[in-house]
Amino acid sequence: GWESPWGKGRPGWHIECSAMSYELLGGSFDIHGGGLDLQFPHHENELAQSACAHPNETFAQIWMHNEMLQVEGKKMSKSLGNFFTVRDLLDQGVPGEVIRFVLLGTHYSKPMDWTADKAAQAGATLQGWYQLLHQHGFGPDMVSTLQRAGIWTLDEAFLGALANDLNTAGAIARLHAISGKPTAATLAPFAFGMEMLGLVSDWSALPALASIDEGTRQSATVDAAVATLLSQRQEARANRNFAEADRIRGILTEAGVQVTDVGGVASWRPGPDFDATKLDALK
Repeated sequence: GWESPWGKGRPGWHIECSAMSYELLGGSFDIHGGGLDLQFPHHENELAQSACAHPNETFAQIWMHNEMLQVEGKKMSKSLGNFFTVRDLLDQGVPGEVIRFVLLGTHYSKPMDWTADKAAQAGATLQGWYQLLHQHGFGPDMVSTLQRAGIWTLDEAFLGALANDLNTAGAIARLHAISGKPTAATLAPFAFGMEMLGLVSDWSALPALASIDEGTRQSATVDAAVATLLSQRQEARANRNFAEADRIRGILTEAGVQVTDVGGVASWRPGPDFDATKLDALK
């Protein structure tokens, strides 16, 4: 502490936040977040102080207060023995994508409840979605192709949910709806939506996220080869180079890869005569 006109003291936690906000973000910034329990008195004092210190600024344009996290329907607390951190969950082997999915499944302004059942359901849902995208050839090459073709865009209903007070629960509900009936028109926005929510950050890791059975898919190398061929075929079809698209499908058919086109979107599975060595034609 130090001496002041009112006696020896030190800054309180309200003024600390006002000072840090101004130093790092300036007198006015877009979004101020925090727990609902900080709305009063902390945020009200912070706002009052900042308005007095910088009267020509508007401080935060938007205030977003999140509700509390519960565990199995009970308040999280050390006294109940149900307190844990994200790091604790990660150390226990819970994938980060599963943690994110569970929390995003509830609007930030409503109480969030972490349960073992929700985590299991989230894991199963995500694995199904990852497998859906994997089966349709998604990976770095496919995403690049879709971006170049100008069709790597977000679904309007998905974006509308996020624009409505960051309704992540509504956005996830839209992804559920799309995944039930994937088409060429919806699969790319579906994938982009997953990326936007942080459920996919590295498309090259999609096979691992999908937990693909190596005995069925033969190997990650074979899997990548098929995905590359499907991506090249998709690009050829987009450019109306149907001869090239047919040539690539011929390579896949010769190798025993069964390709199915539904609504312009291709999926694949190994047939009874699958021969991975014949995929060397890719080289």
